[in-house]
Amino acid sequence: MQVIQEQLRDFDVTGFQENLVNWFLENQRALPWRESKDPYRVWVSEIMLQQTRVDTVIPYYQAFIREFPTLEALAEAEEDQILKAWEGLGYYSRVRNLQTAVKEVVEKYEGTVPNTREEILSLRGVGPYTAGAILSIAYGKAEPAVDGNVMRVLSRVFIIEEDIAKPATRKIFEGILYDLVSKENPSAFNQGLMELGALICTPTSPGCLLCPVKVRCSANQKGIQAELPIKSKKKKQTVKQMAAIVLKNQYGEVLIEKRPETGLLARLWQFPNMETTGMDDQRKLLSEFLVNDFEIGAEVGRAIQHVEHVFSHLVWNITVFEGQVKGRANLESETRKWVPTDSIEKYAFPVSHQKIIQHSLMDSSLA
Repeated sequence: MQVIQEQLRDFDVTGFQENLVNWFLENQRALPWRESKDPYRVWVSEIMLQQTRVDTVIPYYQAFIREFPTLEALAEAEEDQILKAWEGLGYYSRVRNLQTAVKEVVEKYEGTVPNTREEILSLRGVGPYTAGAILSIAYGKAEPAVDGNVMRVLSRVFIIEEDIAKPATRKIFEGILYDLVSKENPSAFNQGLMELGALICTPTSPGCLLCPVKVRCSANQKGIQAELPIKSKKKKQTVKQMAAIVLKNQYGEVLIEKRPETGLLARLWQFPNMETTGMDDQRKLLSEFLVNDFEIGAEVGRAIQHVEHVFSHLVWNITVFEGQVKGRANLESETRKWVPTDSIEKYAFPVSHQKIIQHSLMDSSLA
């Protein structure tokens, strides 16, 4: 850190700020969340953009704001409603935390998103980056907002060789930004750093010829920009073999269940499924599973689909079977129910089970 402070003393901070801000104002992408400085809308966009591509977020953001245009609208919504609006974005704890935090803003701050770092960091799901983004973009405060793009840019500008995968490293970049962020236009400065990392200073093959701050980039001067930042590799993903069943009754209904209250994909709906091994007789296991867990004697048919879904730490390999049951097998509860196939899209499912719906219930040849 001492080396960085020495670099900053000799660094043309004003020139860097001017080059970056001017470049951003002239070249920024037209994104829907940039149409407003409303802190609620900035907040929603930043939560959506966590671990999700900009192109993916755009239609979700637009639909979400149409459905929940204000803090109050989101605070009052049913959880199933917000999960359905978030369906497909993944990392569903984000939207649950967002609603919890929004409720607190409505109750404690009379519907106004707080404008101090301490208060905004106290809200559920708001970390240092999100706090800095809201404070700088919505309120024009000179606060750091350190995401992956920002760490990559600054790693190259100052040749920082600390592992950016380590949480402690973020503190180094926050310290730099308190000295570096523009006091006149912190919104354009922080967004400019993020935009620069997204469009020019990319992880591989950075476009240094187009970079507005290349003359102030130490890594560029030494030709080592492709070697930075330093980032340790993630652990290998765990692969799970699973079997799921699209179980229909004679009334044109299909059986669904809600996932547990906590954990991965909590409280989303899914088709009955179980973990297996590659050597198992999955049809037999599904039959036993339905008897033991659902008290249903069903005819498990052929395998109709294979779904692979990749999480950051986990891979699901799901073999999907069709099944039929006579009668209705009375098991209605808050977490298990028969639903008409033409109403199933009212429920929020994880992406892997959306694929099952699309293949098995929306395809007229299989319905």
